[in-house]
Amino acid sequence: MMVDWRPSASSATLVIRARLLQRIRAFFQARDVLEVETPLLSRAAATDPHIESFLVQDPLGGTPRYLHTSPEFAMKRLLAAGSGSIYQVCKVFRQGEAGRRHNPEFSMLEWYRPGFNHLQLMAEVDDLLRELLDDYLPLADTSRLTYREAFQRYAGIEPLMASIPELQATVRQQGIDITGLDQQQKDPWLDLLMTHVVEPALPQDGPVFIYDYPASQAALARIRQGSPQVAERFELYLGGMELANGFHELTDAAEQRQRFTVDLASREASRLACVPMDERFLAALESGLPACAGVALGIDRLVMLAAGVKSISEVIAFDDEHT
Repeated sequence: MMVDWRPSASSATLVIRARLLQRIRAFFQARDVLEVETPLLSRAAATDPHIESFLVQDPLGGTPRYLHTSPEFAMKRLLAAGSGSIYQVCKVFRQGEAGRRHNPEFSMLEWYRPGFNHLQLMAEVDDLLRELLDDYLPLADTSRLTYREAFQRYAGIEPLMASIPELQATVRQQGIDITGLDQQQKDPWLDLLMTHVVEPALPQDGPVFIYDYPASQAALARIRQGSPQVAERFELYLGGMELANGFHELTDAAEQRQRFTVDLASREASRLACVPMDERFLAALESGLPACAGVALGIDRLVMLAAGVKSISEVIAFDDEHT
């Protein structure tokens, strides 16, 4: 049997990847942001019901470990210990993520800035993006839209106050297939409109930041009080792809534990694996996480944009089919 041993990415693309990594490190060195490394293996797993961790069993009967889906919790433990501004380039792992823009093993850039809010961090993300892509991709002016503004402009509906029936009517007007959709929850309807209507309509030639998400989609972000409440979170889109996800970070340990508990209940209701929450991370929050903002950026997708290719397999030396 012939086995295809060759890389999935071309040599030219791997050169682009190496140059981008060099520029990333130079960018943060110039801003006095410390590079750190944290473990790939953890006793805890992602509680998020939309993310599945890989479980690693010890053949000698030791404690099972999980491959991390993000370095976030360990990096926040460093922040709580007084690290100051930090960044990390690492591999992360997520089960069930495969496709043109997904691979079960992929590369992430994550960084944290004490004293920043999500709006200030958006500006730094924009600076980084332009410095990295300047030689490869001409970028138009940056757009910033609140989640509410994006839905009003591209879907014709006010998303934060709209009822489920109103969202359902908008979805049906768009001719979107709703087979199997949970009709009792609001977020699935919002997500459907985001992925099928809003995202495809966003400008393609420059960075687009969507920020101030519904409070129900806060994840690990702070919730800003008001009417309605919003999560101080942003996502970055470029060339039709989601590229980064950032938060004005939640520092309240009790609220974070409650969110993890809700996640685990949702996992149980969906018959997903029961996983241990990260008690060391929660203990770090209780000790005191400095006010900060953080962001995770997909390196592979960044290389896709720089190289002008359409598939993540073309920018990874050996994609999932070649391992």
